[in-house]
Amino acid sequence: MATLNTDIRYIKGVGEARAKSLAKLGITDLRSLLSYFPRAYDDRRAYKKIADLIPGENACVCAVIAGEPRLSRIRKGLDLVKLRAVDETGALELTYFNQSYLKNTFHTGDAYVFFGRAEGTPSRPQMTNPLFEREGAHQITGRIMPIYPLTAGVSQSMLCKAVEQGLAACVDELPDILPEDVRLVYQLCHTRFAYENIHFPTDDEALSAARRRLAFEELFLLALGLKLLRERRTFVAGKQCKKVDLSPFFTSLPFSLTGAQRRAIGDIARDLTGQRPMNRLVQGDVGSGKTMVAAAAIYMAAKNGLQCALMAPTEILAEQHYRSLAPLLEPLGIPCALLTASTRARERRALNERLRSGELSLVIGTHALLSPDVQYQNLGLVVTDEQHRFGVDQRAALSAKGDDPHLLVMSATPIPRTLALMIYGDLDVSILNELPPGRQKIDTFAVPSSYHERIYAFLRKLVAEGRQAYIVCPMVAENDELPDERKAVTAYAEMLQKEVFPDLRIAPIHGKMKPKDKDAVMRAFAAHEIDVLVSTTVIEVGVDVPNAALMLIENAECFGLSQLHQLRGRVGRGRHKSYCVLVSDNKGEENKQRLKVMSSTSDGFAIAEEDLKLRGPGDFFGSRQHGLPSLRVADLSCDLSLLHETQSAAEQLLAADPALKNHPLLKARVELLFELNADAMN
Repeated sequence: MATLNTDIRYIKGVGEARAKSLAKLGITDLRSLLSYFPRAYDDRRAYKKIADLIPGENACVCAVIAGEPRLSRIRKGLDLVKLRAVDETGALELTYFNQSYLKNTFHTGDAYVFFGRAEGTPSRPQMTNPLFEREGAHQITGRIMPIYPLTAGVSQSMLCKAVEQGLAACVDELPDILPEDVRLVYQLCHTRFAYENIHFPTDDEALSAARRRLAFEELFLLALGLKLLRERRTFVAGKQCKKVDLSPFFTSLPFSLTGAQRRAIGDIARDLTGQRPMNRLVQGDVGSGKTMVAAAAIYMAAKNGLQCALMAPTEILAEQHYRSLAPLLEPLGIPCALLTASTRARERRALNERLRSGELSLVIGTHALLSPDVQYQNLGLVVTDEQHRFGVDQRAALSAKGDDPHLLVMSATPIPRTLALMIYGDLDVSILNELPPGRQKIDTFAVPSSYHERIYAFLRKLVAEGRQAYIVCPMVAENDELPDERKAVTAYAEMLQKEVFPDLRIAPIHGKMKPKDKDAVMRAFAAHEIDVLVSTTVIEVGVDVPNAALMLIENAECFGLSQLHQLRGRVGRGRHKSYCVLVSDNKGEENKQRLKVMSSTSDGFAIAEEDLKLRGPGDFFGSRQHGLPSLRVADLSCDLSLLHETQSAAEQLLAADPALKNHPLLKARVELLFELNADAMN
């Protein structure tokens, strides 16, 4: 007797080889099979007459075979079965490739239903390789059919059959984890109905009820988990600051701040003067001026006698921050220092002494700030740059060096508000959605690879004018093995150097290089000792090279929208007109849509919303660094009202049962959901 834990191998029609393919989709047993939901649906309920077929559209046709099928061998490895089927309005020509057995399947006078894309002309309609079944079978036509995401070795029909068997065997075993009163208040269907109709909906209403129930459950578990995590953070008193007059700071700036920057600084001032430690995320698009917001926070904390630490993920970035902040803050009476792994031992000892004595107000650095020998007299503000590159553990380690210091996190990855509220449930969010005056708009073009010669000519022209360029090539996996980025980048750089630009200075950079070597290449590029930098995505995180004016991205379909947007933000940082060229031969609808979004907008938040729609939050951050369980049914960009409903349902339930003692099933599921993500969330 099959149960939810039955291995997928034992399902009829699966077996060893297919089980391996299914494992790539995360399907190993019946439980994971039933939770593998369709990505879309084919509505095959309506039948069309042959005369009404529209070329290019999918349709179901009920027709009678009008003559014995003809088999012809075109060449080795290619044979065709052709036949005609008719109804009272006309004739349909059918062609099947490499399915010679069909010659003996169809017989004159038999009635079949065919489903496929209509081709040919209205007067001579055709279908190639349509699906078919006997009239009245209703297995694959006459109903709404699920369309699942696939992988090599797994077909739609095999998955459908497996899911049907799984549902028949153990749909009643699926536990209903929602408390009955929650189910009734929010008018949600039962688990059994939801699973049956998310896979094989009886009609549109049933599908929508199933989707609503499963999306609610998913968001409800997420809300419960995040609220329970937040409760763990007990109330601590922060280092309360007095109000600081910011006018000396504002007058020392060589430019005026945007409204969004002023709002974020106001938020920070409120946090610093409040009773709890600040826990704020400042989210801004590339170039929206986050550093100046951090500078204002540092100014306020330092004027209250607190020491500040700004931690960046790389040495180059730390130096960049030091170069922009020290000249601004030191004249205002705030001593600054830079501490990285390459700081010499003698300087380091002196710097540590100044930190311990309280003479230093701001130290800017890398992970070196976490070393045991770095001690602060009164650490009151920690600023970390680039949330995703920077583990939550490192933030915590730095905070531990002070007594609950204020925390300010700067992230250049725009995250849709809904998602930010969920992931950073413990952080307050300020958004910088205005670009400072003088930021260049970057012209973006999406072209096929046949344009390479023209692109290279354009690149040469820019370099001749004294500009520099980035070329990004993705890591492309071969035969399911992890790609070797070193090989891909180095080979491409060598090809360019030998065949295309023998006279230009070209250098590769990739993630497998030692940090020291990566740094050296980035420095050389910043110093204009390199004309063209060929890289994987290691240049996403922000080194400023104002002279770089072209970003060329090969195989753009391999990157997420947010990633493309981050890469584009590497150019247009100076006074020169800048360009971004996306090369892709992928003709898929989704890819066209993504490239269209990139070419038409430079608003990181709009791009993030679109990315979320297209890829879902699980993939939104690349390799799931945020530790957020990926959602299978809920769509955060559309299910806003559902999101609010689940938040209030979770609050009410926890108010009545704070540790979920009376809801053991629910508690187990929340723990299971966050088990995989426990470290990242804490």
